[in-house]
Amino acid sequence: MKEKNSKINIDFNYLQPDEMIERAKKFYQLVNSRRSVRDFESRGIPKEVIQHCLRAAGTAPSGANRQPWHFAVISNPLIKKQIREGAELEEQEFYASRAPQDWLDALAPLGTDAKKPFLEHAPYLIVIFAEKYSMDAKNKKQKNYYVTESVGIATGLLITALHGAGLATLTHTPAPMKFLNQILGRPQAEKPLMILVVGYPEKDAKVPAIKRKDLSEVASFH
Repeated sequence: MKEKNSKINIDFNYLQPDEMIERAKKFYQLVNSRRSVRDFESRGIPKEVIQHCLRAAGTAPSGANRQPWHFAVISNPLIKKQIREGAELEEQEFYASRAPQDWLDALAPLGTDAKKPFLEHAPYLIVIFAEKYSMDAKNKKQKNYYVTESVGIATGLLITALHGAGLATLTHTPAPMKFLNQILGRPQAEKPLMILVVGYPEKDAKVPAIKRKDLSEVASFH
């Protein structure tokens, strides 16, 4: 007979409504200050900060608890240079021929182009891979479930954790990204979803003057 998984009591901290509201408000104020940055200092970051933020990402819920993610952390300048070269090659084709004009028009206010110097300047790159399947203890292929959703949640936690630790980030998604598997030696079962650029912003870094949608535009209460 197959043994059922054991269960433990939840460690839950019940709060008073006033404290809940205050905590929610402060958390919103924290994450509302987050902006995507494209100009980074090369100043180093304690590795332990990155490790704790990755542990936080690993607490994300996932389909059947398969935890179908892999975070490849890069600080080696030579590997960052390879990633920049691979990304810029894809980006050049994107801006020259792949992207429809309406997409280019939407990107224009952000001032982006095929040059991605931040991939070398920032102290860390974290390439986030989604594991389509894994291998069990008997080396048998094991399907993973809700992979994109699970990795998306984990990535959101990672970005939030890094911001809370005092770091700036940028999500970069050159397409296609198979060159990342080759550079980093990751198996074909893993699909690269994005490059997360991590570091301190340049002191004179500028960001686009964007406006976030109001709550009434993105939520409805029934």
